[in-house]
Amino acid sequence: MIIEVARLGQRLVRDDRVTTHAALVSRAFGARRIYMSEASTDISDTLRGVNRTWGGDFEVVLEEDLKGIIRRRKADLFWTVHLTMYGEALDAALSRMARLEKMLVVIGAGKVPREIYDMADYNVAVGSQPHSEIAALAVFLDRVQGGRQFGVTPAGAARRIIPSERGKHVVDGESQGS
Repeated sequence: MIIEVARLGQRLVRDDRVTTHAALVSRAFGARRIYMSEASTDISDTLRGVNRTWGGDFEVVLEEDLKGIIRRRKADLFWTVHLTMYGEALDAALSRMARLEKMLVVIGAGKVPREIYDMADYNVAVGSQPHSEIAALAVFLDRVQGGRQFGVTPAGAARRIIPSERGKHVVDGESQGS
């Protein structure tokens, strides 16, 4: 499954850290790239550094025309999934998404224009209470992939965490034997 994420806007009352977290969650939960508008170029630099340390080739694409991104990804046969409190229940939507091979997951930082709801193939609610778009993204990406994304070790990692019940166990790339 190929997954990309588009984040619409950025609230001025929020700092770049929340926007960076949307990118980090996208990367850690299996997306290949995130498209962002109104974001600092520092976020791209941060994620390139994360890729160098932890592996992978996740990409941050700064793009002001996110409606254009949705149109282009649809032309490339991506299904558009808009995460919103006002969509259909996650469980109901997931059963219909089981065979999707490519999806663009759209999250909003603020009020999402009506046109996005109309452009989406799926408007999906992760719960029916106000919460963070980052939380919705993490829950959705985990559920749609059934946790498989956590069994993948990104290529080119300079460091890797070894799971353990207690303590921090980190090995460098040379100690991985890969």
